[in-house]
Amino acid sequence: MNGLRVLSTLAVLAVSAACAAPADTTLTISSSGVGAEARLLRRQLERFAAQHPDHRVELRTTPDASDQRHQLYVQWLNAHAADPDVLQLDIIWTPEFAAAGWILPLDRFDPKPDDFLAAAIVANRWNGQLFALPWFADVGMLYWRTDLLTAPPATFAQLTADAARAQREHGARYGFVWQGARYEGLVTVFLEHLGGFGGQILDAHGNVVVDSDAAVDALRFMRDSLRGSDPVVPQAALAWQEEQTRFAFQNGDAVLMRNWPYAAALLRDPQQSRVAGRFGVAAMPAGPGGMPTAALGGGQLAINAFSQQPEQAYALVAFLTAPEQMLERAREVGQYPTRPAMYESAALADALTVAADEVREVVQHAVPRPATPVYAQLSEILQVHLHRALTGQQEPRPALEEAARDMRDLLKRTGLAP
Repeated sequence: MNGLRVLSTLAVLAVSAACAAPADTTLTISSSGVGAEARLLRRQLERFAAQHPDHRVELRTTPDASDQRHQLYVQWLNAHAADPDVLQLDIIWTPEFAAAGWILPLDRFDPKPDDFLAAAIVANRWNGQLFALPWFADVGMLYWRTDLLTAPPATFAQLTADAARAQREHGARYGFVWQGARYEGLVTVFLEHLGGFGGQILDAHGNVVVDSDAAVDALRFMRDSLRGSDPVVPQAALAWQEEQTRFAFQNGDAVLMRNWPYAAALLRDPQQSRVAGRFGVAAMPAGPGGMPTAALGGGQLAINAFSQQPEQAYALVAFLTAPEQMLERAREVGQYPTRPAMYESAALADALTVAADEVREVVQHAVPRPATPVYAQLSEILQVHLHRALTGQQEPRPALEEAARDMRDLLKRTGLAP
């Protein structure tokens, strides 16, 4: 009996000690595991853990390729996996994951959405709720040769004229280069031309309006830039993605380029760039009835709906999206903050690889792609018809009318039509 009493006492003491011990939480976050971005994230995670002694933080590495990362997430979340707690999302995935019930609405954590880029907040909402916070911003921008032009073109007509004149007078091989291959990049280039002519893909109510007169004008301008009587965009661009476009500009072959911010640091490197010190950035031009438009991309942070520790997960999201971490991210890897107030700070101006006022001018024109769970399918439809028009297989108007018909049918089939 004495032995049983001793064992019983020891058991009670063990339970009491366990209850009194501080919780030791392991938080996990998914992101790339290689390069400067991964090194920066690991450093920031270490700082978070130092500030939260009861938390261990681990990085769950994922493929860098967007489609492969998306596929991995679908496998995890379809299986209701609780790990990782925090997910890095592409901006076009948020509505899809929210509609599937895979990520948590953040409103209960009081996230202060007004502190972030309005366009990014729109992209991260679904059915009136906010499901992710914008971590860093990617925006489409116009790169221009300061040695060949006196200022960036403000209109599409001026862009064509400036590009053609620089080709004639300076022997530039290409006037303007952009991503014309049949992939998501083509949709972002079209979105920027579309906004410049006053059009949209979906309107504010979710109606498909990509066959409007403004949209036809935008696509016709793109087609004529390639196939008109005085083309300034090379036919080769119809097979180009970001890197082919960058190489053309970096090698000094192009007067103007549409690309993402990542290219700026590479273009500034005199060891590999022939245009180092001879380029600037600006917002894309506007046409009649439109305004400068920058397609919005970038990383978002969301909480796994199956996480066992959502409060701790949100603490990590809040830490990583704080100004201090955004400033470090801008300085170390050249990614733009998603907090507009930061663009007024001298610290950010020192951190950026291009002038802060030029970046602010582009960021303020950021426009999200349609926030819908079936964006990937809509984009695929649009890519097919855009490419047909640009390669001369269809005229712009019937191409967009067919795209709009197929997109409306998709929204009806999925119950997402307005």
